[in-house]
Amino acid sequence: MATAVLTRPVRNLINAVQCVRLLRTQATVMFAKENYDYDLVVIGGGSGGLACAKQAVQLGAKVAVLDFVKPSPRGTKWGLGGTCVNVGCIPKKLMHQASLLGEAIHDSQPYGWKLPEPESIRHDWGTLTESVQNHVKSVNWVTRVDLRDQKVEYVNGLGYFKDEHTVVAVMKNQTERELRAKHVVIAVGGRPRYPDIPGAVEFGITSDDIFSLPHAPGRTLLVGAGYIGLECAGFLKGLGYDVTVMVRSILLRGFDQQMATMIGDSMVEKGISFHHRSRPLAVEKQADGRLLVRYETETEGGTTTAEDVFDTVLFAIGRQAETGTLKLANAGVVTAEGGKSDKIDVNDIDQTNVPHIYAVGDVLYKKPELTPVAIHAGRIIARRLFGGSDERMDYADVATTVFTPLEYGCVGLSEEAAEAAHGKDGIEVYHAYYKPTEFFVPQRSVRYCYLKAVALREGNQRVLGLHFLGPAAGEVIQGFAAALKCGLTMQILRNTVGIHPTVAEEFTRLAITKSSGLDPTPATCCS
Repeated sequence: MATAVLTRPVRNLINAVQCVRLLRTQATVMFAKENYDYDLVVIGGGSGGLACAKQAVQLGAKVAVLDFVKPSPRGTKWGLGGTCVNVGCIPKKLMHQASLLGEAIHDSQPYGWKLPEPESIRHDWGTLTESVQNHVKSVNWVTRVDLRDQKVEYVNGLGYFKDEHTVVAVMKNQTERELRAKHVVIAVGGRPRYPDIPGAVEFGITSDDIFSLPHAPGRTLLVGAGYIGLECAGFLKGLGYDVTVMVRSILLRGFDQQMATMIGDSMVEKGISFHHRSRPLAVEKQADGRLLVRYETETEGGTTTAEDVFDTVLFAIGRQAETGTLKLANAGVVTAEGGKSDKIDVNDIDQTNVPHIYAVGDVLYKKPELTPVAIHAGRIIARRLFGGSDERMDYADVATTVFTPLEYGCVGLSEEAAEAAHGKDGIEVYHAYYKPTEFFVPQRSVRYCYLKAVALREGNQRVLGLHFLGPAAGEVIQGFAAALKCGLTMQILRNTVGIHPTVAEEFTRLAITKSSGLDPTPATCCS
């Protein structure tokens, strides 16, 4: 059979047709990839996710935010705004303030305020929770209105990945809606853990429930000695309830341990009981509705078991990231520790292992679990994606405050971390006890009013960390945090004139080092 011989013009024509077909196929694929519904979809309507979404819209992006709150085992649920607004920073600070006001009422008498029958002063739990929840609901409403005004689409659905560019929202009626996005930010945060013991989920509560608890908590057991457990224990005691804290190992893991010990001691002075080296074994509901807690305690001679009865058992043993329902594998996203962790590891621009998928907030692996951190990181992601910015989130030297009855504010390295990084001989620790002026008249205890600066020993002694235990610690440490970021040294600190009489000025008066062995207790408030 003869083989047809193609002329050069015919071959050229065939090649041209094939080239056009190939270009059309490539264009179709490219169009499909770029045919997104949104420039950005944010999964999670907490502080970090909302900050990212609003910043992106202001830079011209089309954005949708998915948010859905699964009720706690107790049945508690809330509106838009995430943990901080609903069951975290905001209600916590309001209840802490309620506790401080109670103390101030009694302090006011030596200052000349005449109270009718001061011994009859009682706190009403229902009034407090109603006031707190009214404020929270107002913030929920303002948040919704703000999203609408900023033209961020709010989708009240539980999100998961169908593929790396498709997020599915499961709505309240269980229908599903697909959203194709060029970029995705995971900002789902976390929820409290329960221990794996009988009765914990059935009868216990967590910080998800305490701020809207419909009845007074009564005699309360706090299981866990992190900042959430200690803060809740502090304001409950301040409101007049009998409080016990169960500590498995140490107080405030990750914080400076000298300061953590002093916080615990100051809480004992306030009347809070601690069971150290203890863990619960079971929670049983009695016929009268009260809760019998069986627990064990490690002693030098072995392990002992005991039991006690409480009205409320609040578990504050840590939080887990809400990544379990995201179906991350569909998008190729892996969690930290080779998938063993529930948290997500990111690079220095908060990208996951999938370049167009980012993550912020409490879902991140080994990053500060703080609302302002999530907000700042979320805005930076939006500016990088849509504003041409090259900013990177700096997770170092983030200030924070633990709102225990005597507040603890800190920024930078703990004494332990500084020693580990620079050696015991490479650091100097300046410290002092002090006497807040306002404590004198009511004769309040100043035993645990203490601060320290951890610095390098050589040169101008660059400050590595600042720690403050006392009233208004958050307000005090915020300004010094900016100074530390700017390279604060002990020389600069000593040359700063303080505002007298304030507690913040005590940082400018630090002169005694631990290594000197001198007594850090001042003779007078003006010494």
